[in-house]
Amino acid sequence: MTAPGPTPVPAPGPTNSLVDVGGLRVGHCTRDEPGWLTGVTVVVAPEGGVVAGVDVRGGGPGTRETDLLDPRNLVDRVNAVVLGGGSAFGLAAADGVMAALADDGLGWPTADPGQRVPIVPAAILFDLGRSGTWRHTPGAEDGRAAYANASPDAVAQGCVGAGTGAKVGGFKGGIGSASVVLESGATVAALVAVNAVGSAVDPGTGLPYAVGLAIGDELGHLEPPSAAELDDARTRVEAAPARAAGLPGLATTIGVVATDVTLSKAQCEKAAGVAHDGYARALKPVHTLFDGDTLFALATGERPAPDPIELTVLMEAGADCVARAIVQALLAATSVDRTADGGVALRSWSEAFPSALAGGRQQ
Repeated sequence: MTAPGPTPVPAPGPTNSLVDVGGLRVGHCTRDEPGWLTGVTVVVAPEGGVVAGVDVRGGGPGTRETDLLDPRNLVDRVNAVVLGGGSAFGLAAADGVMAALADDGLGWPTADPGQRVPIVPAAILFDLGRSGTWRHTPGAEDGRAAYANASPDAVAQGCVGAGTGAKVGGFKGGIGSASVVLESGATVAALVAVNAVGSAVDPGTGLPYAVGLAIGDELGHLEPPSAAELDDARTRVEAAPARAAGLPGLATTIGVVATDVTLSKAQCEKAAGVAHDGYARALKPVHTLFDGDTLFALATGERPAPDPIELTVLMEAGADCVARAIVQALLAATSVDRTADGGVALRSWSEAFPSALAGGRQQ
């Protein structure tokens, strides 16, 4: 009798990002020229679309086409998901993605075989005025540009796309992504635009709350920052205006969790709900009245449907991917200063805690 081999250890996919779910592409349009600090990120489905669900938990959401994802409703496939800055103005970016998909002959078929309506749910975050110009917000042309840039290559992270003007607590936010290949062979991945009222950083250690969820050595370069840097960070927080941590409306974390297994609309909706646990593992507080926290779940159906136990494991892995993506966004973000234009100055976590990076420890 042959002895069983070692149990496979879950590991990140080849790029440790959303595109490890085969068939998905991600594109960014980044508007960071003078007077601008916003952008659009689009997740493009394979030609036949993907099954999708959504869960909206925040008290101040801005969304589009989320009702059609209700399992009781007809449409069972989406062609793309748009994440954008610009608050409610930014929902206009989905128009450009719809137009580009229509030009490519993609969308929900109508009675006439040659006529299709692209299905493009969207969610936005609040970054208005951070560049110094209130009405510089993403439009249809930016959505079209993000679609044109969509690629199966590793997802660009940090201050790009929908994360360009993002903040998280007192630090610069941005785009983050992570993936995992489960023992079953299924892939689960997440992409998040992190722009929360709450913080992603433990004030006692200076490390991200979700650092312990790292897989393998993906965050092996991190260590607790020096006492001097922690003291400086606390001093800056205490010296900041009382409302600087999050003005009403100045928030919202939005994202996508995806898998290559076969799921129904109802299962995707449940997966999106469980994935919100990843927000709670990485952000404090979360789902506040000033956040419009929203997560979409996508299933490409390249692998068979899981049994109930496998489905539970998959959904839990999705939540961890969301938390890991939030950490990656925090680490990938870079500082920005638009105060000369009447905008904001946001310091990155890496600038605040350089000693936390391997080789940079200060005694």
